[in-house]
Amino acid sequence: MNLSAIPPRSSQPATPSVAPVRVTASAMPAGPASASTSAAPDTSFAGSAAATNLTPEALELVAQLKARDTEVRQHEQAHMATAGGLATSGASYTYQRGPNGVDYAIGGEVHIDTSPGRTPQETIERARTIQAAALAPASPSGADQAVAAQAQQMELQARSELAVQQAQELTANSSNKVSQTYQQLPLVPPKLDIYA
Repeated sequence: MNLSAIPPRSSQPATPSVAPVRVTASAMPAGPASASTSAAPDTSFAGSAAATNLTPEALELVAQLKARDTEVRQHEQAHMATAGGLATSGASYTYQRGPNGVDYAIGGEVHIDTSPGRTPQETIERARTIQAAALAPASPSGADQAVAAQAQQMELQARSELAVQQAQELTANSSNKVSQTYQQLPLVPPKLDIYA
């Protein structure tokens, strides 16, 4: 199951010539890579020469894209920070190239392991972590809220299973005590004294 980023704002101006792209490792320039090289596109907002050649509308779009990029990255990092060991991978982003030639994150998702635990108690703990991760951002998206609702259902089902399990254990323990009581020989044989 995915925890998706907040959907693109409807107030974002439409730019038919600038389509959103999903950047993958193959879209990166070829060349030697080091361990510190990330698969993310170049988001260095430098290039004052390019920025000075942009129209006021393009500069406004760049500012909106920068703000959206920051918002999306904070949103996904909130999911990652709360998901802990249930995050199956890092955040992945959908990018849009700005008029200045820089790619900006406009959407993203974090993959979370939503499988139940081995026991009802473990499932309850996992469901709580999933709910917390889904609702971690300041403004959870509709997809985030749906994931949280599914995790809540998973927790309720696990609680029901746990209650049944505990009731069965209680019944087994009480029937064992009753059978043990009747199976034990009295310590002192019964004695009947009759006086006339």
